[in-house]
Amino acid sequence: MTNAMIASGSLVLMLLLIWGGLHVAVVLGLVSFIGVWLIKSDVSIAASLLATAANDAINSHIFGVVPLFVLTGFLVAKADVGKDAFEVANQLFRRLRGGLGIATVAANAVFAAITGISIASAAVFTRVAVPQMLRFGYRGGFATGVVAGSSVLGMLIPPSLLMILYGFLSNQSVGDMFTAGIIPGLMLAFAFGVGIVLMAYLRPGMVFEGGVPIPVDTQDMMGIGEIVLKLLPSIVMIVAVLGGLYAGYFTATEAGAVGAGLALVIALLKRKLDGPGFWSVLTETGHVTVAVSFLIICASIYTRMLAMSGMPQFLVETMAQAGLGRTAFLLLYVGIVIALGTIIDSSSIMLIVLPLMLPIAEQFGMNLVWFGVVTVIAVEIGLLTPPFGLSVFVIKSTLAEPGISLGDIFRGTMPFTLIMLVVLGLLMVFPQISLVLLK
Repeated sequence: MTNAMIASGSLVLMLLLIWGGLHVAVVLGLVSFIGVWLIKSDVSIAASLLATAANDAINSHIFGVVPLFVLTGFLVAKADVGKDAFEVANQLFRRLRGGLGIATVAANAVFAAITGISIASAAVFTRVAVPQMLRFGYRGGFATGVVAGSSVLGMLIPPSLLMILYGFLSNQSVGDMFTAGIIPGLMLAFAFGVGIVLMAYLRPGMVFEGGVPIPVDTQDMMGIGEIVLKLLPSIVMIVAVLGGLYAGYFTATEAGAVGAGLALVIALLKRKLDGPGFWSVLTETGHVTVAVSFLIICASIYTRMLAMSGMPQFLVETMAQAGLGRTAFLLLYVGIVIALGTIIDSSSIMLIVLPLMLPIAEQFGMNLVWFGVVTVIAVEIGLLTPPFGLSVFVIKSTLAEPGISLGDIFRGTMPFTLIMLVVLGLLMVFPQISLVLLK
């Protein structure tokens, strides 16, 4: 058995075990151990590799960025910053047909610029935005589709947990990844808003029950002072954290610390956090951090196993012999990522495909920061696609409306999936869209 066959077999075994329900980090570690054992014909070398990777993989201060931004996200959600942003956006867009949908996208973009966790966005805005949209005559599938679609902004607009993970896997600057996600994230949010307006005017039956919206009431309009108070925490967080990061005042890890500190102060000032609540936030942060760290350690082991097998070089040579160029590789790669998104979660996709594909992207001379933005968007499309669609399942589990089925939510996400594909195509054709701020 050749080394390439061992690596290919490990990939097939990995997918089967993940589909069987085994945790992805455990699967990565297990198949890597078996792969190295078969390649080197020595179990002691495989055991030594496990020990070395566990010691070296996250032995850097930069990994402090993970718990800090996760803690920031949980504290901001606790402080109802997402709810406040939605209420303000609702007032600004309420007179526009489809305005509540646009308000959801706008509020999600603000929330994403603070938290960077798509699942948190999906859960928060299912509770906040969906009841409001149903109240004003929006179809249940469309209302949940808007929330699911706009929740992906949390992984594109910085800070983004997926971009942090990509930065670690590709040895790229996390700060550069954050910067590269700004324009694509805003462009996607704008495209969602335009899509909602077009659907509301051209295909109102897709948006409203009976094709006619219920007029909004103006009894509870907020004054300028109240609007400023509701937006102030978001503005302070965005300016302090992202502004300081891009201005070069502090690193990504220090930005996470500033964000966590500010989020804690905001939650305390708004009296949204007590002792048990804070302990719950810390516990959840620990769970997420340990899970991400374990994934990174096992992904490091998997990457070393692939390097030993020579699989990346084998793929490069095979593609060259088949006459596949840069464009064909990129289309094939995006197709694989989107297809995997229908069956496994975002982090698993990146951990499986990037160790194989990054060497090929480098061989083609691709900018790895741009390649990361393309990867994140392609991976995020998987959050909306059946049968897995993690965001859809989070929304369904959070939803208080039993009349809205999983099928309704998946159908509601279809327009937003198509919009994401269009934006992804533009970024693939015009890489400078994501790189212009890095100049």
